[in-house]
Amino acid sequence: MGRAVIAPSGEQIEIAAVGQRAIVVTVGGGLRSYVVEGRELVDGYGADQMCSSSRGQVLIPWPNRLQDGSYEFDGLHHQLSLNEPKRRNAIHGLVRWVAWTATKRDPHRVVMEHVLHPQPGYPFSLRLSIEYALSNRGLRVQTRATNVGRITCPYGSGAHPYLTLGTATIDRLMLRVPARTVLLSDKRGLPIGTQPVSGTAFDFQRSKQIGSTMLDHAFSDLERDKDGLARVELRDTEHGRRATLWVDDNYPYLMLFTGDHLPDVRRRSLAVEPMTCPPNAFRTGNALIRLEPGSSVASTWGIAAGQP
Repeated sequence: MGRAVIAPSGEQIEIAAVGQRAIVVTVGGGLRSYVVEGRELVDGYGADQMCSSSRGQVLIPWPNRLQDGSYEFDGLHHQLSLNEPKRRNAIHGLVRWVAWTATKRDPHRVVMEHVLHPQPGYPFSLRLSIEYALSNRGLRVQTRATNVGRITCPYGSGAHPYLTLGTATIDRLMLRVPARTVLLSDKRGLPIGTQPVSGTAFDFQRSKQIGSTMLDHAFSDLERDKDGLARVELRDTEHGRRATLWVDDNYPYLMLFTGDHLPDVRRRSLAVEPMTCPPNAFRTGNALIRLEPGSSVASTWGIAAGQP
């Protein structure tokens, strides 16, 4: 008998509807691929590959970086492993490499679940659920966390899709980011202040060409449309293509990343990362969610080929 081989990202779960196809994986519960009318809208990776550069990963119970991996919560000190050792940070949470389970499956949607058990540095219990669903409005991703422990826990959530319009680089693409404020960071990627985007290279409130701008910045003070959604728009005017990533009001922060120092994604796609809190929130408390025992919190984002 032949030896069974398991894909590096686990089971590949495909959903499809109205000219769209998405693939969700059981390792990390992330989004590996999203295709609309035969064109990739996210810069994913192969079924035979391990995820790199956090492509499509789920960032829970904190997104982005945590200084020294240490924090205090309700008077107790906690120390997490430093998985960004060169910068001495803990980065992107605890569920990116764990096994998730598909608990509901339909042709157009899948629900992934995982229980995050207490562990060193995060002695709390969370039941996590992510629904990926396709409709004529595009891809919708809803994340829900429930505190199934006996004590209040700190919580934040994020996602890490890279948008692509199929161009060799993103430099000539037009970008609109409805954010009034950018977070300034130090060499470790930790926030040290904020400033208005007006008059800076980071002002994309009106659509403009990305050019050579290097982005590894969090943005806040998002301007929202009448439906309460904030929309980031990436356009290829030469070929008439567009991708829109939207977030509901439970995501007050967006991280934009051009990947300049990562060879596998360097300026060929743009990471647009919904975040419920800014980097280092476990230490600063900024927008950190205090999740009481038995309570839940949900947040929703999505991607569409046009204006959803």
